[in-house]
Amino acid sequence: MLRLLRLLFILSTGAVLLVLALANRTEVPVRLLPEEPAKLLHLDYVFQLPLFLVILAAVALGVLIGFVWEWLREARIRAEAKGKTKQVARLERELAVLKDSTSTPPQDEVLALLDSGGRR
Repeated sequence: MLRLLRLLFILSTGAVLLVLALANRTEVPVRLLPEEPAKLLHLDYVFQLPLFLVILAAVALGVLIGFVWEWLREARIRAEAKGKTKQVARLERELAVLKDSTSTPPQDEVLALLDSGGRR
Protein backbone atom coordinates (compact mmCIF):
# COMPACT_ATOMS: atom_id res chain seq x y z
CA MET A 1 0.00 0.00 0.00
CA LEU A 2 2.80 2.40 0.92
CA ARG A 3 4.65 1.52 -2.29
CA LEU A 4 1.54 2.34 -4.29
CA LEU A 5 1.17 5.70 -2.55
CA ARG A 6 4.84 6.49 -3.15
CA LEU A 7 4.53 5.54 -6.83
CA LEU A 8 1.36 7.61 -7.16
CA PHE A 9 3.09 10.60 -5.56
CA ILE A 10 6.12 10.30 -7.84
CA LEU A 11 3.98 9.95 -10.96
CA SER A 12 1.75 12.90 -10.05
CA THR A 13 4.79 15.07 -9.23
CA GLY A 14 6.34 14.08 -12.55
CA ALA A 15 3.13 14.95 -14.39
CA VAL A 16 2.97 18.36 -12.72
CA LEU A 17 6.61 19.05 -13.61
CA LEU A 18 6.03 17.93 -17.20
CA VAL A 19 3.01 20.24 -17.56
CA LEU A 20 5.03 23.08 -16.00
CA ALA A 21 7.88 22.47 -18.45
CA LEU A 22 5.59 22.32 -21.47
CA ALA A 23 3.71 25.47 -20.45
CA ASN A 24 6.89 27.49 -19.80
CA ARG A 25 9.21 26.67 -22.71
CA THR A 26 9.82 30.31 -23.61
CA GLU A 27 13.45 31.31 -23.30
CA VAL A 28 14.15 34.18 -20.96
CA PRO A 29 17.36 36.15 -20.40
CA VAL A 30 19.08 35.41 -17.10
CA ARG A 31 21.69 37.90 -15.91
CA LEU A 32 24.09 37.53 -13.01
CA LEU A 33 23.87 41.25 -12.18
CA PRO A 34 21.64 44.15 -13.22
CA GLU A 35 22.71 45.76 -16.51
CA GLU A 36 24.46 48.89 -15.23
CA PRO A 37 26.66 47.27 -12.54
CA ALA A 38 27.39 44.38 -14.92
CA LYS A 39 28.68 46.74 -17.62
CA LEU A 40 30.72 48.64 -15.07
CA LEU A 41 32.37 45.44 -13.78
CA HIS A 42 32.59 43.84 -17.25
CA LEU A 43 30.42 40.96 -16.06
CA ASP A 44 27.58 41.48 -18.49
CA TYR A 45 26.89 37.82 -19.18
CA VAL A 46 23.39 36.92 -20.32
CA PHE A 47 22.14 33.34 -20.54
CA GLN A 48 19.06 32.35 -22.49
CA LEU A 49 17.30 29.62 -20.53
CA PRO A 50 13.81 28.12 -20.72
CA LEU A 51 11.56 29.60 -18.07
CA PHE A 52 10.76 26.21 -16.53
CA LEU A 53 14.48 25.65 -15.84
CA VAL A 54 14.68 28.99 -14.08
CA ILE A 55 11.61 28.13 -11.98
CA LEU A 56 12.86 24.63 -11.09
CA ALA A 57 16.35 25.91 -10.27
CA ALA A 58 14.87 28.56 -7.96
CA VAL A 59 12.72 25.95 -6.18
CA ALA A 60 15.67 23.55 -5.84
CA LEU A 61 17.90 26.32 -4.49
CA GLY A 62 15.22 27.32 -1.98
CA VAL A 63 14.82 23.74 -0.76
CA LEU A 64 18.59 23.34 -0.45
CA ILE A 65 18.93 26.58 1.53
CA GLY A 66 16.06 25.45 3.78
CA PHE A 67 17.69 22.09 4.48
CA VAL A 68 21.04 23.69 5.30
CA TRP A 69 19.38 26.33 7.48
CA GLU A 70 17.50 23.69 9.49
CA TRP A 71 20.59 21.50 9.83
CA LEU A 72 22.54 24.45 11.23
CA ARG A 73 19.68 25.46 13.51
CA GLU A 74 19.43 21.95 14.96
CA ALA A 75 23.19 21.59 15.54
CA ARG A 76 22.82 22.74 19.15
CA ILE A 77 20.02 20.24 19.74
CA ARG A 78 22.07 17.39 18.24
CA ALA A 79 25.08 18.32 20.39
CA GLU A 80 22.91 18.40 23.50
CA ALA A 81 21.39 15.00 22.66
CA LYS A 82 24.86 13.54 22.15
CA GLY A 83 25.94 14.86 25.55
CA LYS A 84 22.83 13.42 27.20
CA THR A 85 23.47 10.04 25.56
CA LYS A 86 27.00 9.99 26.93
CA GLN A 87 25.72 11.01 30.36
CA VAL A 88 23.12 8.22 30.35
CA ALA A 89 25.77 5.65 29.38
CA ARG A 90 28.07 6.90 32.15
CA LEU A 91 25.28 6.76 34.74
CA GLU A 92 24.28 3.26 33.64
CA ARG A 93 27.88 2.08 34.06
CA GLU A 94 28.03 3.76 37.47
CA LEU A 95 24.75 2.11 38.47
CA ALA A 96 26.04 -1.31 37.41
CA VAL A 97 29.21 -0.81 39.48
CA LEU A 98 27.19 0.30 42.50
CA LYS A 99 24.80 -2.64 42.12
CA ASP A 100 27.70 -5.09 42.00
CA SER A 101 29.51 -3.57 44.98
CA THR A 102 26.51 -3.31 47.30
CA SER A 103 24.66 -6.47 46.42
CA THR A 104 24.92 -9.45 48.67
CA PRO A 105 24.48 -12.88 47.21
CA PRO A 106 20.92 -14.08 47.73
CA GLN A 107 20.39 -16.97 50.08
CA ASP A 108 17.74 -18.58 47.95
CA GLU A 109 18.14 -19.91 44.39
CA VAL A 110 14.77 -18.47 43.34
CA LEU A 111 15.80 -14.98 44.48
CA ALA A 112 19.09 -15.35 42.60
CA LEU A 113 17.18 -16.17 39.40
CA LEU A 114 14.89 -13.17 39.89
CA ASP A 115 17.84 -10.81 40.46
CA SER A 116 19.65 -12.05 37.36
CA GLY A 117 16.56 -11.64 35.20
CA GLY A 118 16.12 -15.36 34.62
CA ARG A 119 19.68 -15.89 33.32
CA ARG A 120 22.02 -18.40 34.88
